[in-house]
Amino acid sequence: MLTALAAIFVFLLVVLVHEAGHFTVAKMVGIRVNEFAIGMGPKLVQKIKGETKYTLRALPIGGYVKMEGEDESSNDPRSFSNVSVWSRIAVITAGAIMNFVLAIVVLSIVAFNVGVPSTTIGEIIDGSPAQEYGIAAGDRIVEIEGVPINNWDDIVTTINTQSPEELLEVQVVRNDEMISMEVMPTVDEGRVIIGIVPEYDSGFFTAIKSGFQETWYFLKLMFQFLGMLFQGNVSTNDLAGPVGVINEIGNAASMGFVSVLYILGFISINLGFFNLLPIPALDGSKIVFLLIELFRGKPIDADKEGFIHFIGFIFLISLMLIVTYKDLIRINLF
Repeated sequence: MLTALAAIFVFLLVVLVHEAGHFTVAKMVGIRVNEFAIGMGPKLVQKIKGETKYTLRALPIGGYVKMEGEDESSNDPRSFSNVSVWSRIAVITAGAIMNFVLAIVVLSIVAFNVGVPSTTIGEIIDGSPAQEYGIAAGDRIVEIEGVPINNWDDIVTTINTQSPEELLEVQVVRNDEMISMEVMPTVDEGRVIIGIVPEYDSGFFTAIKSGFQETWYFLKLMFQFLGMLFQGNVSTNDLAGPVGVINEIGNAASMGFVSVLYILGFISINLGFFNLLPIPALDGSKIVFLLIELFRGKPIDADKEGFIHFIGFIFLISLMLIVTYKDLIRINLF
């Protein structure tokens, strides 16, 4: 039950924010919106307000904003096709942008609740190289092996890329004095470490800064994953479908609401990034067609564009079914 509630909360919020982005910008540029739907499948609740139907549907796995003239010809002066290309691009892009905004907000909330690891050492692990070579709690690390340190991730990454058989030169600030020392690292569970624990900062502005940094960090991971995909280093075994995502949400829910927020931010970034890829049927491909229209001075034939999106939709559904089957095998549901 906890997994189900957490999954519904995550999916509905991510989809709601995404579709609200499309809806809000469409209204701003004067496009008529016929329906704003959250969920797919049979209608559960529907309310008409003004010119728009607001619908809640049974399956919490998507949503849509049905704009006049987006998928069909229309003579309505407020149809999607009758506003400028740039306005249409803004409408299509807004969904992903709102997903990134949601991620920044929830990851900032997470950082405010659990704190942000700083470059100041909060604790030295007993018997560790750091203790042996004289590093102390309260030291602020500013440089390792000539690499400037700006955050805790810099410390972890820099140390972990060094040889465990060579001394590390570490620059710290102690009582406003710069101190240079050498530390021989060790290996723990495959990672090169020196045995330090960060001091955590939970200030408001620090949390907001962390929200932006974590969002950018996840976006970089998405680009790295895309690069690995083109290099052939990724298979369907490395992907997760709805079942795999729900399983991870359930794991997060068992650790508390803050963990659910963290995975919510990650999923929101994934949805925004994935939607902007130029794959037929996704927002990214619609933006490509609009850019082509901008340079050609006229739109591509609607039937041809619709056929390309249909092929893309079939491909995405097929991929989702394959990944879902592998998810079921991976979590031993059978």
